[in-house]
Amino acid sequence: MNRRLTQIGSHLLTKMARKTDIHLYTAQTPNGIKVTMLLEELGLEYKVTAIELGKNTQKEPWFLDINPNGRIPAMTDTFTDGSTIRLFESGSIMQYLVDRYDTGHKVSYPQGSREYYETNNWLFWQMGGLGPMQGQANHFARYAPEKIEYGINRYQNETRRLYGVMNTQLGKTNAYLVGDKITIADLSSWGWVAGHHWAGINIDDFPHLKAWLERVLARPASEKGRHVPSRHTALEQKNLSQEELDKKAEQARAWVQQGMAADAKK
Repeated sequence: MNRRLTQIGSHLLTKMARKTDIHLYTAQTPNGIKVTMLLEELGLEYKVTAIELGKNTQKEPWFLDINPNGRIPAMTDTFTDGSTIRLFESGSIMQYLVDRYDTGHKVSYPQGSREYYETNNWLFWQMGGLGPMQGQANHFARYAPEKIEYGINRYQNETRRLYGVMNTQLGKTNAYLVGDKITIADLSSWGWVAGHHWAGINIDDFPHLKAWLERVLARPASEKGRHVPSRHTALEQKNLSQEELDKKAEQARAWVQQGMAADAKK
């Protein structure tokens, strides 16, 4: 396996963490931390390998054997038949984890219940809407080689609209997206909303969303999980000016453009 990888080791919230063969390959991104937050909420022991996105470790053959799409997060586990199973796409990983390990429904609802399907509604909403739209807002606001106002406005406005959808739902539930407990619907969205400053969006107009952001942050397990495999700093960005944020993006901008060029040749 590539020597540049950083082996973080086993993580667990308490000494009573349930032992597993889970091995997570991830990085400090909104899609990455949703899985580590879930693993900590479930109290599972797991191993972590930090993937160096800037060095395109996720494009190397050994990683593509786990995730053919060359993206993080990816995961392996020993399946019920005793053989290794691979998981990729963060939503698929989260569904696997609750289906297999959340038998007490700490952060999920029983399959077949109304709440189960409502949770799926919001999970797929995040995977198909919030993540892609805010990802594009990030790209045009931070990583594009030139400022294209149409692209910036288009995706910031759509992300803002999606924040409004969440804010309305949270105003009805007064707690989490589905029912009165945290689920994978919340955990899948939290990292994206936490990065609203990076996307250039103010959430002061969304009081329920803002309260939810803090509500999840106050959970010890989620707080620990957001700092894997490295410290989560998105919430600190509110103290930076737009010029400081742009400067912070300069280094990443180069490898983003290089990655796009490499993908275009395939």
